[in-house]
Amino acid sequence: METKKYLDLIQIELSKMPDFVKEYNLGTNHSLTTSYQYLTEIRRFFDWLRHESLSNAENNQDIKISTLEHLRRNDIMLYIDYLQHSKNQQGRLNSPTTVNRSINALRSLFKFLTITADNNNGQPYFERNVMLKIESLNSTKTLNYRAHVLESHMYTGDLKYQFLDFIDLEFEHRCNKQALPSFRKNKERDLAIIALILGTGIRVSECAGVNLQDLNLKEAVLDVTRKGGQRDSVPIAEWTIDYLIEYKKIRSQRYQADKKMTAFFLTRWHNQTRRITTNAIEKMVNKYSASFGHPLTPHKLRHTLASELYGVTKDQVLVAQQLGQKGTSATDLYTHVDQTKQREALNKIDNDK
Repeated sequence: METKKYLDLIQIELSKMPDFVKEYNLGTNHSLTTSYQYLTEIRRFFDWLRHESLSNAENNQDIKISTLEHLRRNDIMLYIDYLQHSKNQQGRLNSPTTVNRSINALRSLFKFLTITADNNNGQPYFERNVMLKIESLNSTKTLNYRAHVLESHMYTGDLKYQFLDFIDLEFEHRCNKQALPSFRKNKERDLAIIALILGTGIRVSECAGVNLQDLNLKEAVLDVTRKGGQRDSVPIAEWTIDYLIEYKKIRSQRYQADKKMTAFFLTRWHNQTRRITTNAIEKMVNKYSASFGHPLTPHKLRHTLASELYGVTKDQVLVAQQLGQKGTSATDLYTHVDQTKQREALNKIDNDK
């Protein structure tokens, strides 16, 4: 009975997979339970590739082999970071064991595609195995590992300004004709949202919840409702203000907002003016960042501010206050993002000999 159960589950997974995964399943010698677990991890990875616009396939069955061939190490590390921040069915964050199972599944798949398979005149599908550059997680290197992920997927320094300029000046030349009217209508709003997250480090849900009266543009201060409904007040980076002003100028007329509409960031849906949702902001940031060539989430925009602020101040308490955190334990990661001090110390050892 147990054997039949797993055989049936495996066939269900394979029915929604591309042919090269079916070949992989035939060409490997795993137990039934391992085969099923690996297929579910491959499915999760393919789902993520499509969600992050690293593949334009409409479903997992249409994932192309070329997509896997051209993945970079940073892409895989971003996926690992996503797994670490995802919750399981019990509502707890995935453990390193769970994440490592996904890494092992991808290693197995990529080994087949690059070594075992003889798809074309006795040759494998492709030669470059990105998974050879990926190490398993363990508790002794979690901070440095996650720090490297963050460092690879943040818009620090000039990159954040380049991203905003890309949206402002270049994106309309890359989007399709059907999306152009929506982009032109929402450009000032979208720029203001991204700038505000980069300029304050607020969470995406906090950004969606901003009301008109929460913004004091003259004093560059934002009142924000934190998790649990607590009210907080944080300074806004000066460079952010112009984006907020430009959006505020067109807010009422563009979105047909009356004086009763308290939400600052608005959208029009079925001829009704509404507060923009957290989900809409996440999709918007993903759309622009994928087109920019550096896919990320609003959470990474928050990380960008935290990392830069720590780099300037070296003050974990100050960073925690800006982010609205009750303690400094969550800011430990940002002390590891810039590994310059580690390198300097290592070099000093050699120089002192």
